[in-house]
Amino acid sequence: MKTCMALKKVAVLLVISLLIVSCNTHISSSRSGKISPGHAKKMSGSKSAKAYAPGQQKKKR
Repeated sequence: MKTCMALKKVAVLLVISLLIVSCNTHISSSRSGKISPGHAKKMSGSKSAKAYAPGQQKKKR
């Protein structure tokens, strides 16, 4: 009887530990490699971020 209780406790602990270990989080960024116009301005040292904003770029033909 005692071995049965001990076996149940071990089984419950095993299941709980597997549930905890299997929980993983995956964070993906869809903007990988892109920086905001403000950050580009700061890195280049220019006064305006206008040149780095996508809406301010001239279309290439």
